[in-house]
Amino acid sequence: MMPGIIVVAAFFLIPLALVVMRVADGPDGWATYFVILTNGWYFASLVQTLLMSAGVTLTALILCSICGLFLVRNQFAGRSMLTALLTLPLSFPGTVVGFMVIMLAGRQGVIGSVSDAIFGEKLVFAYEISGLFIGYLYFSIPRVILAVMASAEKLDPQLEEAARSLGAPTWRVVKDVILPGLMPGLISSGAICFATAMGAFGTAFTLATDIDVLPMVIYTEFTRNANVAVAAALSIALGAMTWVVLFVVRCFVGNSTDVAPRGGA
Repeated sequence: MMPGIIVVAAFFLIPLALVVMRVADGPDGWATYFVILTNGWYFASLVQTLLMSAGVTLTALILCSICGLFLVRNQFAGRSMLTALLTLPLSFPGTVVGFMVIMLAGRQGVIGSVSDAIFGEKLVFAYEISGLFIGYLYFSIPRVILAVMASAEKLDPQLEEAARSLGAPTWRVVKDVILPGLMPGLISSGAICFATAMGAFGTAFTLATDIDVLPMVIYTEFTRNANVAVAAALSIALGAMTWVVLFVVRCFVGNSTDVAPRGGA
């Protein structure tokens, strides 16, 4: 266990302890955590980060569930190419994803050119929270769809046929057979998607430095305002929220591995 302990201590415990001490060394001391909750800008960025990450996760789960099931259960020309395209963003860093969003919805983007030609006004939203939402969604789709496809391949078609033969409508088949079978993959991939959206920095930095999400606020406080204590407190808050979500998900997935087969049956 010694190599593992050394790695964890060197790259996690020691840096984390130094960040925590930075909060204590600030002008407000431990009260800095109270400051980030009472300051309107900090608290708004925290709430906006949580809501956007949850929205990205929910949207990715819905889209990837539909696409993943379709790809697993249908054979057609170009299926492998479509799957490869959907997983292509895995090879892109956040800055490239941000640049692609700018090419789509920036001042010289495709959407702006089309809206200008039709309505005489450019539609530009790449530099707003909606543009960041699209970038994070694009970044999250391959991580979710691979897990959904892996879970979909394990579903037993005979269970669905049995449910339909007993008169169950389509929505009941989806609710009582398909979703329970997909649930472990949806929960685990959703947790990864949420954690990625909470802490992603490159896409937000490429689009605009004034988007009020926690990674950008931390960067601004640390580099521009030299407010190291607040930046450290926000970092701890961001890491703690993400860790709590992942911990709850791990506990839930551990229980759902036994529940899912019964629900699917």
